[in-house]
Amino acid sequence: MATVVALVSQKGGVGKSTLSRALAREAAAGGLRVKVADLDTQQGTSVDWHRARLNAGIEPVVSVEAFATAAQALAIADGYDLLIIDGPARTSQATLEIAKSANLVVQPTGASLDDLRPAVREFHALAKAGIPADRLAFALNRIGTDAEEAEARAYLEEAGYSVLAGGLFERPAYRQAQNEGRSITETRFPKLNERADVLLQSLIDRVV
Repeated sequence: MATVVALVSQKGGVGKSTLSRALAREAAAGGLRVKVADLDTQQGTSVDWHRARLNAGIEPVVSVEAFATAAQALAIADGYDLLIIDGPARTSQATLEIAKSANLVVQPTGASLDDLRPAVREFHALAKAGIPADRLAFALNRIGTDAEEAEARAYLEEAGYSVLAGGLFERPAYRQAQNEGRSITETRFPKLNERADVLLQSLIDRVV
């Protein structure tokens, strides 16, 4: 059975697909059999990214497929070492069903209180429903400064949850890379790749 990592959030545009793609790229580069299950059948952003990557001939090839439900994705998990569930922005009940099947649940969040407060409430709801806190982790995304990152990290840790090391700064190069079918570790700027690598390595360390 594959290790299952779920990227969840009740909000769209927080970085679920960004981290799903990057984790899949790193896992594939490391020789793992990996599948990204894109559960946002309306947007299909990871599926579109996969198509762009194939058309550009970028290696390693990353397998991405759309699924209507987590159960459908989990049904094919035996064929992979790592199944990454790129969850939709949806009701708490759907998120809970995904979380029950995951070895690790990662919730990306920005640094504003408008992002942090609902993110913490979402993990509180999962914890109350029986998901162990050690299977829940935050990832910081769209960060402006080191000070902002430190403040957001402190807020989340005070709420009782772990936060992955590092964080993604708000940089156009990350968006441009993904537009081209690349991941956030494959930009044209080594320093940005290094920053993304810190976050991705912290995530990988939690699941291997």
